[in-house]
Amino acid sequence: MERDIDDLPKNEANYTALTPLWFLKRAALVHPNRRSVVHGSVEYTWQQTYRRCCRLASALSNHSVGFGSTVAVIAPNIPAMFEAHFGVPMSGAVLNAVNIRLNASTIGFLLEHSSSAVIMVDQEFFKLAEEALKILKDKIKTNFKAPLLVVIKDESVECNPKNLQYALAKGAIEYEKFLETGDPEFVWKPPQDEWHSIALGYTSGTTSSPKGVVLHHRGAYLAATSNVVVWGIPEGAVYLWTLPMFHCNGWCFAWTLAAICGTNICLRQVTAKGVYSAIANQGATHFCAAPVVLNTIVNAPPEDTILPLPRLVHVMTAGAAPPPSVLFKMSQNGFRVTHTYGLSETYGPSTICAWKPEWDNLPPETQAKMNARQGVPYTALEHLDVVDTQTMKPVPANGTTVGEIVFRGNMVMKGYLKNPKANAEAFANGWFHSGDLAVKHPDGYIEIKDRSKDIIISGGENISSVEVENTLYQHPLIAEASVVARPDDRWGESPCAFVTLKNPVDKSEESKVAEDIMKFSREKMPAYWVPKSVVFGPLPKTATGKVQKHLLRAKAKEMGPVKISKL
Repeated sequence: MERDIDDLPKNEANYTALTPLWFLKRAALVHPNRRSVVHGSVEYTWQQTYRRCCRLASALSNHSVGFGSTVAVIAPNIPAMFEAHFGVPMSGAVLNAVNIRLNASTIGFLLEHSSSAVIMVDQEFFKLAEEALKILKDKIKTNFKAPLLVVIKDESVECNPKNLQYALAKGAIEYEKFLETGDPEFVWKPPQDEWHSIALGYTSGTTSSPKGVVLHHRGAYLAATSNVVVWGIPEGAVYLWTLPMFHCNGWCFAWTLAAICGTNICLRQVTAKGVYSAIANQGATHFCAAPVVLNTIVNAPPEDTILPLPRLVHVMTAGAAPPPSVLFKMSQNGFRVTHTYGLSETYGPSTICAWKPEWDNLPPETQAKMNARQGVPYTALEHLDVVDTQTMKPVPANGTTVGEIVFRGNMVMKGYLKNPKANAEAFANGWFHSGDLAVKHPDGYIEIKDRSKDIIISGGENISSVEVENTLYQHPLIAEASVVARPDDRWGESPCAFVTLKNPVDKSEESKVAEDIMKFSREKMPAYWVPKSVVFGPLPKTATGKVQKHLLRAKAKEMGPVKISKL
């Protein structure tokens, strides 16, 4: 047995479970009158937000919702969603922030799997929740127990008041009325154990049933504070909610904003015009977004932009490998982009491409290429590596040997809810397996090359679809690109590019544009990487905005094999 230098025990004076809930109480103490949340004409201070969250926790407790309970919230980026990140766990319950872009059958699955006792739902999504519950009731039948329904009123111009009236007629409790049943002085209790669950989020489930990712208070605390450290986000920053709070709990930024006593600007619908307007008119200094949103911002028509920016705006991006060309354009427009990487299973971003001062002297295009890498561990992530999938040994840091990204530490989920088989696979050999393939550069920075299932093997050679996509993004006509394997009579399979053009062309012009894209590709990449076929049209995306490559692979397979492939 290892022995410490002393026998001093933990006690109430020197030890308490870590939880991000304390950040809210502190914000109300330090800056009670500072704006906490802004949504259109609605504004709250930190003191008001704290009292509202206490009311929510109290109201839930009055309905016997507490430790061991789950509360589902189906809402976009509105104040109630922010408040749920504190009020729900302050009651002892677990928050399940549901993706509003899912269909009713999938939401029904989540509600059943999570055993949600309460559903808080935005008025515009009430009928979706109602349909999900009907599907669930028809499935369970006599054993169905209806959850408590709370409908959230929103007077934004995008909302139809008839939807609220419909929900109230169906017996739902209006959110503000629900809060009135709670005590603003409610004495909430922190978790007895920081391992207790704080949030439950579901993977996109594009090829199977979604898996429920369970997160604990300790990890949420560390991820929220790590966001501050790695991004250098200052106290009092004005944060624009472009990233959905239902996506990995907004990458834990709901808790981060309380830690820094910042201001949350809610954006119900994300558009390039809305982003530029918030920067110019509401003082936004920071926001997070997937690369697809950055692509929208840099390709916005002049009438939707407000340039030059009134100040340097900091952007954190993650979700998919951002094309260097998009990073370069963002930089040109006055945005400072920080590139991170992570998964739902790692509380959102858990690695960062930490900027090095010596990169300041590199050409802008080279800077963008360096910044496109996934980088190094977050401050609070203890272990990150790229390993050989067969031996589990680290790959050499040569920038070419491909392995799987694995994680270990406090920023890794507790596990998948009610899914021992998936947990055994995910945590095999004492690591969390990401399924992402990457290389490790001599400076220790990792760079994703592909998902394991997205690698294209053509004539025995591995082709990174990500690298082909990055090259295609440099073509002046291409807005979006996704590359998958298509059967090929000669090579087994070859790259097939699905592209969305900035300005669509007539069918009669597509062949000419495809030839131009292939010619462009031949000048930029190895011959065997060049897409042998190009398909035009919008790219199918998941509810979180990721391109659904499995659908593109199925479409490529339906197209049949490429009959003639030339090097």
